[in-house]
Amino acid sequence: MTVRAGREFLAIPGPTTIPDEVLRAMHRPALDIYSGQMVELTDGLLRDLSKLFATKGQSYIYIANGHGAWEAVLSNVLSRGDKVLVLESGSFAMNWGKAARAMGAEVEVLKGDWCRAVRAGDVEARLSADKSHTIKAVLVVQVDTASGVVNDVEAIAKAIRAAGHPALFMVDTVASLGCMPFEMDKWGIDVAMSGSQKGLMTPPGLSFVAVNDRARAVHKVANMRTPYWDWTERDGIEHYRRYAGTAPVHLLFALRQAIDMLFEEGLENAFRRHQLLAEAVRRAVTVWSAEHVLGFNISEPPERSNVVTTVLMGSGHDPVRLQHYCNDKCGLVLGIGIGNLQGRAFRIAHMGHVNAPMILGTLGTIEVGLTALQVPYGKGGTEAAIAYLGEAVSG
Repeated sequence: MTVRAGREFLAIPGPTTIPDEVLRAMHRPALDIYSGQMVELTDGLLRDLSKLFATKGQSYIYIANGHGAWEAVLSNVLSRGDKVLVLESGSFAMNWGKAARAMGAEVEVLKGDWCRAVRAGDVEARLSADKSHTIKAVLVVQVDTASGVVNDVEAIAKAIRAAGHPALFMVDTVASLGCMPFEMDKWGIDVAMSGSQKGLMTPPGLSFVAVNDRARAVHKVANMRTPYWDWTERDGIEHYRRYAGTAPVHLLFALRQAIDMLFEEGLENAFRRHQLLAEAVRRAVTVWSAEHVLGFNISEPPERSNVVTTVLMGSGHDPVRLQHYCNDKCGLVLGIGIGNLQGRAFRIAHMGHVNAPMILGTLGTIEVGLTALQVPYGKGGTEAAIAYLGEAVSG
């Protein structure tokens, strides 16, 4: 017997739930890709993407997922043999570094761990020691969805400047853009990239890169450039060059609707919604951890992200069993542990098109699974989340 009839709910950190309005936006005939309407659609999206990145710099749209955007960033500013410094705090900056190595860069990892954020002081110390400025770029993620950490990107940027180092600072915002503050120009970030399938509530298949003038100057001499990713090629007069060929028309209409929804809500309101729902999840996990079987992967509370919470499960209990139970019996899809946390954790996403019923239903369903599988947990987690929201969301 199951109770999973009805719409399956995704509580994974991407792809996230797509709003019905976004799905409807794609349900239309194909568009003439040479039309004025197509040009207007593209120009508006590029302008608004730069607004989301909070930059006066130019943005680019790629028909690719986030891994493609990694390659776009690297190929446009690096030359073969250039050294990059990867800041470890989970899986995704490390994977970005692996891509750089495969493309011909030299990669150094500033060792971190999977239960803490990047320490800005460590970044400053490493760059200060690089007297000959062999490091050409620093790579970090704002949020790592494997570990659940949020990195203080502004503090890291200040550390790079304090070291007096000219390396480009490049940030992955795939899991954070549209969900939490990101100030590319104000914080001094040279290149930022993101994807469509998380906070931007759009199907997978689009990725975005924003670039400042400092990165553009390096781009002119970079020798990793290839035609598809090349910013110079995409700056050509003909509109089709914005996409290196045929535009992904229906995904663009979906993105247009999703961004309109974000702007209608107001970015500050969207950020506050994510903070409130994330804290509700954290209140529940705190209660669950009373039996010392469940607990937070990120040890320091300020370093826990507002978009995903990674929950450790110990004492011989298998988080994959919980994930299967919630999905097979209840229609809730939790994220599994990945990388170093495979078989040790599950993940609760609270990003994008989410509200209180979705989050409280997720927490309650997890408690159903924990009860059914006889996993010890502190009782009253969902009630703690309800109490928090009842106090924090004014009448």
